[in-house]
Amino acid sequence: MNKKIKLALAVALALGTTSAFATNGDLMIGQGAESRAMGGVGIGKSFGASSILANPALISSVKNKEFTGAVTFFMPDVQAKSNAFGATGTTTDSDADLSIIPEVYYASRISDNLVYGIAIAGTAGMGTDYNDAPIANVNLMRTELALLKVSVPFAYTTNNLTMAIEPVLQYGTLAISHTAPPGPAQDNDGSDIGFGYELGLSYQATSALNLGLVYKSPISMSYKDVLSRSIASFNQTANITSGDKLEQPEEIGIGISYTSGSSTIALDYKTIAWGSADGYRDFGWDDQTVLSIGYEYATAKWALRAGYNHAKSPISEQAETGNGLGSTQNFFSLSGFPGIVESHYAFGGGYAYSDSIDIDVAFIIAAENKESFTTSAFGAGSTVDVIHSQQSLTLALTYKY
Repeated sequence: MNKKIKLALAVALALGTTSAFATNGDLMIGQGAESRAMGGVGIGKSFGASSILANPALISSVKNKEFTGAVTFFMPDVQAKSNAFGATGTTTDSDADLSIIPEVYYASRISDNLVYGIAIAGTAGMGTDYNDAPIANVNLMRTELALLKVSVPFAYTTNNLTMAIEPVLQYGTLAISHTAPPGPAQDNDGSDIGFGYELGLSYQATSALNLGLVYKSPISMSYKDVLSRSIASFNQTANITSGDKLEQPEEIGIGISYTSGSSTIALDYKTIAWGSADGYRDFGWDDQTVLSIGYEYATAKWALRAGYNHAKSPISEQAETGNGLGSTQNFFSLSGFPGIVESHYAFGGGYAYSDSIDIDVAFIIAAENKESFTTSAFGAGSTVDVIHSQQSLTLALTYKY
């Protein structure tokens, strides 16, 4: 990869301090304000250009040209405590409590049948930061995973069926630091570029009913010396075989939307294959089923939206096997990558400032979730305990021309 291109991607990612915006695992709920206000639906309901990374077939709704810029202010609240390795066991707040996540989408009609586009957007991430804690708790763990996708979709419509394909370039950064008895303290960071693709289908069954299907390929990522050095400090090199790989998993989803008058209801169902993804599999993550439901009441001038999203936490407690592996998995998952929130409540709206300009807003609240995992290999009776909740605000501006 050309160094100038890699630098440009790094700058784009740095526009948002995307340290901790996990929702479904480490994936954002929806892309753009309209989708997020409806609980992340977007496989069966089109949101114009901002549908690119949800279901690329749905950009077929763009009449001529459309540009959308959005920014999400993500505010997670993570509290952790651990008495592993003789830590104090006192609750500590993570300082990774604000992320600013950029999104840019563009779609243009080439002919009556063909639409293409481009998307540059933060799509996933996670992290915690206990480095400034006044006490040596959670071994001063600091983690930061941030992912940005660049994709170019092509959507072709024949009769009522639209088929789409988009190549995807993903740029990611990963940083991990901690004090880690019995091994040395670690402070490592790295970046990588991976490639994948997404396929989408959209079928307009009737004027009111639309069906959608999407497949997202896994994207292999490797962050040199970041995971492997941390793993080695816990004496787990032989047990965690993915080394520095942290693969974004495969996704498959179906969606449906139905419109009656001013009202639209949409439903998405998708699976995320954490259990077979390099890296996540080694730390005991499970496959995840995500259910999203959203409602929109829209007039020519304004719209109101609401939604709900639920997915069981992919992180489950691992049993101790006598070699410290279970304790290592539990410690890293909860203190460093606590993607445990499950229920998300969304609402928002939109206003058509003119025939060309739309303004949209979304607000999401993720209900508090608590987990306590054993780390008995790091001290008799020791545990790691985490409480995690989230709030986010998304603002978007769309220009149609």
